[in-house]
Amino acid sequence: MSQKRVVAIHDISCFGKCSLTVALPILSACGHECAVIPTAVLSTHTGGFTGYTFRDLTEDILPIAEHWKKEGITADAFYTGYLGSPEQASLVAKAVSLIRTKDSLIVTDPAMADDGKLYPGFEQDFPGAMLELCQQADIIVPNITEACLMTGLPYSEPPYDKPMIEMLLHRLYELTKADVVLTGVAFDHDHLGAAVLKNGHISYILKDRLPGLYHGTGDVFGSGLVGALLAGYTLPQSTSLAADLVCDSISATLSENPDRRYGVNFESVLKAFLEKL
Repeated sequence: MSQKRVVAIHDISCFGKCSLTVALPILSACGHECAVIPTAVLSTHTGGFTGYTFRDLTEDILPIAEHWKKEGITADAFYTGYLGSPEQASLVAKAVSLIRTKDSLIVTDPAMADDGKLYPGFEQDFPGAMLELCQQADIIVPNITEACLMTGLPYSEPPYDKPMIEMLLHRLYELTKADVVLTGVAFDHDHLGAAVLKNGHISYILKDRLPGLYHGTGDVFGSGLVGALLAGYTLPQSTSLAADLVCDSISATLSENPDRRYGVNFESVLKAFLEKL
């Protein structure tokens, strides 16, 4: 089987284990070629650090894709994550359209919010821009907050009930026609995971909840998900494998570095993840 190529479109946070510094090593370790379109360069991620540097690469997104199109470069998959503005969301959609093929898989993580509110710096028009990007995708990977913002349904704190989760899933499908992996699903205080909607069928993948909240775990999950999908696993199987990767990464980090800003030690558990693949 020929090597798969995936284009990861995220920022580069130089420290903190998120975005491209997570996607590139995980996807490469899975045996896939990982090409990148960086959307910004930051000295650290924005969660908990202050005084970080930020260089906007919005003007480079479309020229990179145009150059690739000229060179005949295409991809088996696209994986988009945190974007800095509605303008970037629109440009990413155009860039993907330029270089995709009819068989390309598009996975979009509309990373913009958590705990019931948008990330700092985002305005109220951002969910609409992310929804438009999600409408181009084959698979979308929102958390509960992002799902509520894109659908207009009210947000509530966990634990949730199945009618609420299933309403979110079906509404997201109605708006995007994409398969949905909804993260942050919890029906009690002891388990946490995801709900998957594919072909009208809902699957729940729930794992034992671990202590500690770390930045970058969403990117670890998304990268593991894409890596497993390109290895031939189904969407529910890939979701479970990605959730295990996150849990193992947190477990490897808990006794080692409690500072949540520093991300998780996914590197030490990649071997076990690859053995499962």
